[in-house]
Amino acid sequence: MNGSTEGRAEDNGRVYQSHGDQHITEHHHHGSPGYPQGAAPDSVRQPAVGRAPVVLRDRLELMTHLRTALEDGGADQVFVLHGLGGCGKTAVASEVFRIATAEGGRVGLWVNAPDLASMRAGMLAVAADRGASEGELTAARNGLRAAADLVWERLDRSGQPWLLVIDNADDPAILREGNWLRTSPGGITLVTTRQVASHWWPGATLHHVGVLPRKDAAQVLCDLAPESGTPEQAAKVADRLGRLPLALTLAGGYLAHQVISPWSMAEYGLALERGNEVDPIELLDRGAAYSGADPSRHLASTTWELSLNALHAQGLPQATALVRLLSCWSHDPLPLHLLTGPGIDAVLPLARVELALRGLLDHSLTRLLPGPPRCLRTHGVLLESIARGTPADQHDALVSTATELLVAVMPDVSRPWAREDPPLTPYVPHALALLRRATQWAGIGRATMTRVLECTLRLAVALHRAGDYASALSVAQDAVARGTHALEANHPAVIAIRQRAGRSLYRLGRYEEAQATHRLTLTDCTAVFGANAVETLESCMGLSSVLAWVLDQKDAAAALVRRAVEGRTAALGAAHPSTLIARTYLLEFTAGPEMDPTIGTALLSDCHRVVGPRHPISLDAELNFGFALIAADRQARAVPHVRNAVAGFGHAYGLDHPKTLAARSLESRVLGELGRVEEAVAYAQLVADARAHVLGAEHPWTLWSLERLGEWQHARDVQMLGDAKQAE
Repeated sequence: MNGSTEGRAEDNGRVYQSHGDQHITEHHHHGSPGYPQGAAPDSVRQPAVGRAPVVLRDRLELMTHLRTALEDGGADQVFVLHGLGGCGKTAVASEVFRIATAEGGRVGLWVNAPDLASMRAGMLAVAADRGASEGELTAARNGLRAAADLVWERLDRSGQPWLLVIDNADDPAILREGNWLRTSPGGITLVTTRQVASHWWPGATLHHVGVLPRKDAAQVLCDLAPESGTPEQAAKVADRLGRLPLALTLAGGYLAHQVISPWSMAEYGLALERGNEVDPIELLDRGAAYSGADPSRHLASTTWELSLNALHAQGLPQATALVRLLSCWSHDPLPLHLLTGPGIDAVLPLARVELALRGLLDHSLTRLLPGPPRCLRTHGVLLESIARGTPADQHDALVSTATELLVAVMPDVSRPWAREDPPLTPYVPHALALLRRATQWAGIGRATMTRVLECTLRLAVALHRAGDYASALSVAQDAVARGTHALEANHPAVIAIRQRAGRSLYRLGRYEEAQATHRLTLTDCTAVFGANAVETLESCMGLSSVLAWVLDQKDAAAALVRRAVEGRTAALGAAHPSTLIARTYLLEFTAGPEMDPTIGTALLSDCHRVVGPRHPISLDAELNFGFALIAADRQARAVPHVRNAVAGFGHAYGLDHPKTLAARSLESRVLGELGRVEEAVAYAQLVADARAHVLGAEHPWTLWSLERLGEWQHARDVQMLGDAKQAE
């Protein structure tokens, strides 16, 4: 051969060169790239768990069911434990494993299956444990025989009954694709997973594992840190952590292993409450004791990222956007229809919300609660963890979107005459949580914060209208504190909420605080908006009630209201609903013997024409007209007006609403003054009892009602005595 010789080879190929004949035979067995090779676990005979509970708390019904299956020599069964990450599925499986091996005489086999490589390596280790030869295992590893068939053949032929635990099987597709999950006459299989969708587990018995009851959750903390506090203190911490086993374990571990400056249970609870000062998720993670290669499942900051990463890999990155939006709200039940608003497009396409939500549900990141209304419930620790990991450049868009979705279900308080207030109880915790998130997150713009406060104002007004003055005040005071910190006390949105707080204080009988709040707000309004601005006139109205009925300064109250009437008439018109409200106040404060009835008649006519006879503004006017007629000694003419108000308020608000009771109290008075004392006593008794129930026994209005009741009872006794003497 005179020419040059060239040879090439790639990967596992080889080049042979010779001047003579060659006879070469080679057999190459290369593992398929479709079968990733994972390192064999150190043991399949021991549970691969982080920190096992000292004692498994609660789970009695579930453990009874699983124990019965083991004791009855059960086989050919698959049980699936599903639930939110961190809810204790592995702890339950570990206890079942202990019972099966220590008490039931079974061989216990444990496989960790977070991914295909780990699951495959673990299952082949199970086959080795059950007698598979090295040649069989090598062939299975190299793709020369079906690995799953080898494993289940060996399990079927096992000489001892067994319990096989497949832990962390959060991607059931890897079990289905290789037919890795089967039943066997040799034993029972127990799977733990975050994947709740039943179509992944045909033929299996599914059990949901949730959070612990309060008493058991507190006991978990006491088991781990018995010297740190009392059971009641532990229960309070457990409530703050949503009774989630992972969070309880982390908290207990932290309390148990402090050395330099140990905290008590109460101190730990206070630290969790200081959301702006202490990161609760970071505090929880300090209690981790897991030292394995992948601690992510055992940390509150990362455990749920595993599920979101899986959803992203499945083509659902919108699931992350949706759960970040949910983190703006509370862990309380969230009405589902809130997610159907068009404003959600700013965070994720409306068309993808359904798929994203289904992904969260399937991975146990949230739960569906039956209605009405149908709701979602997402664990609070999960929401805090998600919020903590949300990029700062997304904060403003998320808060803005969450606000607009809430605003859509709130009544429009800028038009007080359009009162079609929906039931708002389900939204109260979400509005408060949104307010907290807006002040905790960095990067929230002033415009977004203003909109959050406007949403909170709508809620406070609606609660006040419904007669829930304590809740209205709580919402308003929280908003004032956070709004002042984020903006300033004299920001228009903050001033509007301060005005609402003053009204709620008055209704709750906290008169000194109400007066101080209204006076300061009036001063600030005058400085910020001007003496004749609509906002300033609103403060005049708020202060007037305190002056008239607490300080007995009716002339000063009337002067403020006249100012409001004149200012609103000039700005809005004499028949504008806001002006009608001011005219109604003025009719009440100027009532007396010299009152001109035509003033009340004209007011009532305007109210009926503008808002309708059954509207609350009209009912207020009718009630105050009745009061003015009584003060003018025209009781007979007042009766129909008062009774119209009683019936109207009862229909609009309910029989125990403070406005209905106020009208009923005036009805008692007018009937008594007409000599119908027995009826007056009956109505006075009804009002006193209802106010004691609704407002409390010590509320000034309750005490005033009891005084009126005593007066009418005395009048009845005098009348009865007079009647008796006449009969003699």
